[in-house]
Amino acid sequence: MDMSWLALLIPIAPFAIGGLWIWTRHQSSMIDKQRELMLLGERGPESSESRKMREEMKYLKERVAVLEQITTDGHSSRQLENKIEQLRDR
Repeated sequence: MDMSWLALLIPIAPFAIGGLWIWTRHQSSMIDKQRELMLLGERGPESSESRKMREEMKYLKERVAVLEQITTDGHSSRQLENKIEQLRDR
């Protein structure tokens, strides 16, 4: 076998090993990201944060409905003050 091929491969070897190392590191990080996405998918859309936001949205909608009722009903100022105080106490 001719030694000229070996002489050509020696300078190329570090680049090939470096490229292989970068590629395997990238593949490893991609697998980690896929695992994270799968775990998020298993938790589903109903996380504790989204549940909290839904409860807050429900509370705010109820409050707006009461405020709309207060403004559209013909109440005296004393009745309005009482209803506002009831809202503050919630």
